[in-house]
Amino acid sequence: MIIMSGHKSHRRRGAAQTSGNPKYWGRHAVLAAIANPERNIIKIWGTREALSPLELPPMLPIIYCDGADLARFVPRDAPHQGIVAELSPLEDIWLADVLDAHQDDPQPILVLDQVTDPHNVGAIFRSAAAFDAIAVVTQDRHAPPESGVLAKSASGALEVVPWVRVVNLSRALEEIAEYQYWRVGLSGHAEVTLDGALAPRRNCLVLGAEGDGMRHNVEEHCDQIAKLPISHRMESLNVSNAAAIALYAAATHMAKS
Repeated sequence: MIIMSGHKSHRRRGAAQTSGNPKYWGRHAVLAAIANPERNIIKIWGTREALSPLELPPMLPIIYCDGADLARFVPRDAPHQGIVAELSPLEDIWLADVLDAHQDDPQPILVLDQVTDPHNVGAIFRSAAAFDAIAVVTQDRHAPPESGVLAKSASGALEVVPWVRVVNLSRALEEIAEYQYWRVGLSGHAEVTLDGALAPRRNCLVLGAEGDGMRHNVEEHCDQIAKLPISHRMESLNVSNAAAIALYAAATHMAKS
């Protein structure tokens, strides 16, 4: 394990540059937050129709209101499903702590380089949860903050997959390598396809932003560059789709090994 400057330099799950407490909406996002013991739920707003079937903890501060009132708390036309929650951001989580906790686990870790759209990042978290990734790692300055939009797209996955925000992705990839992960960066310009690039276990999948892809220094910290074998009729995939396919490929590759 690498120790730098005498202190931990890699952090956490997702609060980044938010101002105030985020508001989540929709049944999956809100109920997953309530079920997460690491969450501090500040207030719940909801319609009686949406809240009455739910078994909510009795100590939660609940305000009943109609759908028009709820619309004031969410982006225009957002599908709030009759429930909105104000909550505190999750506490910091360190990369070294996540890696230490999973030293014997073969599941992949996912690194995102400058993927900034909250819908894409949320969808990636959903895939990460579905395929048992141990964490999603992003850079603080080039990732969206924790938000209702991101949480709604994640459909509850933000509560179960650690989000580690780091200062420097290249240093984080060096630390990940110290834990015996094989770092595979996805690029459409690669010659090797993903199935031929994966290690039998402990893969780190690195994806860059749509259009620009991975930055050069991040790519230099990968052990192998690979591509998805998509048809020539389509130049590229949405990054969240690419992440889902890569995670599935890593899971099936691990199962065969």
